[in-house]
Amino acid sequence: MRRHPSAADFPALLTKLCDAGVEFIIVGGAAAVIQGAPNTTSDLEIVHRRSSDNVARLLDVLLSLDATMRHDLANRGLRPTAELLAGTGQINLSTSLGPIDPLCELDVGQGYEELLPHSQLIIDEGRTLRVLDLPTLIAVKAKAGRPKDRMVLPVLIATLQERDK
Repeated sequence: MRRHPSAADFPALLTKLCDAGVEFIIVGGAAAVIQGAPNTTSDLEIVHRRSSDNVARLLDVLLSLDATMRHDLANRGLRPTAELLAGTGQINLSTSLGPIDPLCELDVGQGYEELLPHSQLIIDEGRTLRVLDLPTLIAVKAKAGRPKDRMVLPVLIATLQERDK
């Protein structure tokens, strides 16, 4: 059985992605945390550019981190593929540095290119990261409507209001 750390090492995971030149936008809970929301998150969700070169760079990083499908109940050790990363779905992966969820799209028509104008560059621990902006993150969470998304909305709205003061 493969072992993975109990806690994600997001700084190391982000460094690997950045050092490899992977183009991605941080979304979800990590985007909220990076922008000052007092939340926690257990995985790194990204929307990546689906060009063949970028998919190849992302796949190389994931395979170097021993990535496997996280929700494989048969525990077959299924690995990500370029075809999956170039598609339209969400991939939930475990890696040696913790969980990462490469999202081809947040929703239909919300891939990397469409989200790019709704992202901002943030310097975090010496890395330049592209992060989904808070207004768009709030809209995405509101549209998703899942209980976990509804619970975090007041915190995200308060974070945005505090930041805009």
